Amino acid sequence: MADKQNDDAFVQAMSITTAQAGVRPMTAQEIVAYAKEVAAGIRQLQGNAVTGATEPAVNPKDAVRETSVVCLECGAKFKMLTKRHLAQHGLTPEEYKAKWGLKKGSSLACKSIQRMRRQKMQDMQLWTRRKGSEPEASAE
Repeated sequence: MADKQNDDAFVQAMSITTAQAGVRPMTAQEIVAYAKEVAAGIRQLQGNAVTGATEPAVNPKDAVRETSVVCLECGAKFKMLTKRHLAQHGLTPEEYKAKWGLKKGSSLACKSIQRMRRQKMQDMQLWTRRKGSEPEASAE
């Protein structure tokens, strides 16, 4: 089965390399190196799929950064991890947090967005009553 996976990986890598070489000029050495790199990546992905091994793309504690959030499933960077993206991995935000050991109430947005939202809420001061909206005392 491993030989079939290697053959599939090689065929896929060659089709990707051919497409890439058709888009931009590449030397023979670049083509060979690119094909090897792509084939190795495909084999690694196939190995993870077969064994079911899932390693986080980065340390879960370091996933939320100043200007980006790294998806621990695929390693992609976003300003905010949305339900839609997590659904592509077959997870809800709650399941994602539980899987990677994040706190239940932790935000899946980058720190700059968290800070902006916090400031906006402080400016709005929804917890205080506005003038004119106070309940009037009933005259008896």
